[in-house]
Amino acid sequence: MFVDSVDSDIAPSGTLLGLLQRGRGDGTLHALAAPRAEALSALRQCVLHDPRRDWQIEHRSLYYARLHMELDAGLDDIEKHLFHPDDLVTLEGTEERTGLALSVLGHLASYGDDGALRLLRRYAVAGANWQWALDELAVRDDDAALRRLGAAVLARFPRTREGDADLAEAARNAFEPRPWRLWAEDPAHPERAERLRRLQEQGSFDRWQRQLNNRGPRPGWSVREVLDWAENGGDHSGPGGQPDRYGEASRHREAAAARCLAAVAGPEDRDELLRAARGGTDTRRAAALRHLAERGDPAVLDLLADAAVEPSMSAADGTLPPLARSALDSFARMRSVAALERARHWAGHRDDALGLVAAQMLANRGGPQDTGAVLAALRRTLRLHGADSDELWPLVDGTGRLTIRCAAPVLRHIYRETSSSQLRGRTARALAATDPTFAAGFAIECLWDCEESTREIAAQNATTGDARVVERLRRLAADPAEESGVQSAVRGRLSPDGGPSV
Repeated sequence: MFVDSVDSDIAPSGTLLGLLQRGRGDGTLHALAAPRAEALSALRQCVLHDPRRDWQIEHRSLYYARLHMELDAGLDDIEKHLFHPDDLVTLEGTEERTGLALSVLGHLASYGDDGALRLLRRYAVAGANWQWALDELAVRDDDAALRRLGAAVLARFPRTREGDADLAEAARNAFEPRPWRLWAEDPAHPERAERLRRLQEQGSFDRWQRQLNNRGPRPGWSVREVLDWAENGGDHSGPGGQPDRYGEASRHREAAAARCLAAVAGPEDRDELLRAARGGTDTRRAAALRHLAERGDPAVLDLLADAAVEPSMSAADGTLPPLARSALDSFARMRSVAALERARHWAGHRDDALGLVAAQMLANRGGPQDTGAVLAALRRTLRLHGADSDELWPLVDGTGRLTIRCAAPVLRHIYRETSSSQLRGRTARALAATDPTFAAGFAIECLWDCEESTREIAAQNATTGDARVVERLRRLAADPAEESGVQSAVRGRLSPDGGPSV
């Protein structure tokens, strides 16, 4: 019925490994009930081989750290992974290779595991991803221990011009500034402190000079000059100096040009903007379309449709061409009644990218009359692109906002199968609004989910008729590592008026 996940690194959703990789609450519950050796093997695979689709927005470290403590897993495997020769050989991708393991150690240290704290200190001295380890220590270690790390960290940067520049950049980019501040103020090592203070002052001065002497390209103050700048200004090269045919650099120029057009364009310039939106280079068209869409020009909807489905713009690999993507994004940002009415027409008569974006607009802003179009788009997107498609996110949100109860079976499938913990959390919220069985079903396992927002939904909805729920709520309330939003929801359920008392 639906497309399966094509990510071969993610195990099937019905296996223990697949549940743990997805960060589902059932992963923890099944691991605690499984033979210990099997549970340890699955946990080791997840911690040492980050299963997240996007490690920058998905959470797993607290989830794995809690299970690590429940299983009394030990630190030997993490230590071997961190200090493997690959750590120093593979310089690219070090954050992806060791970041999750270091974050798990950080949470274990917060729970009082001295071995995890010592391992973080060792890695901060000798590991390739030392900055991540230092950030973990910055919020958990004491001042004396952090000061002792100063010599080893600063020794990474030779006292040369290049070394000083690298040191200044490392200090400036640190997620947690506490260690650097301690080293810059350490009276026991005045030479080290002076070096850091000097580089920090120089960095501030350099930033001020760059701002004062900015010689970047600037458009002139007319519509034609702004469009010419959008087409020709700035750097046209992509990553590695490769040609950037309307890539990232051009998208930045498109947005900047639209802002400039908002300042300089008047009613007398409409004809010129319409001509630019109909023809010319991609960047020029995109900038004009974006400006006209932001102003709600009555002709822009047809122009956006033309740009989004232009036959000559088809991509060989099936991905949307940049101009089409820009046109769709411009339409999605529109807030006019006319745009909403056009979205109803497109969602009901098109099954291409324009019809999908139209259905997403209805999911975000439509009314009860749009439930059929939103549900049809949800089913079609799931069938064609699988449970990991980013296009599902607004559609899932819309099913909950519009309370489309007949969508519950589709939402349950997405919940079980997606490898994105963020999408699963959105699906849980939609199920809470559409599925009467949610409170006694998925909401219970969501109390053990890897995502804070999903645990918060569970704390608000899970039935207290299950003995596991009350016990889990009490543990979350007493856990110092739990997020404040979850604990607020838990306290609401455990208060005399909100549910069982502690």
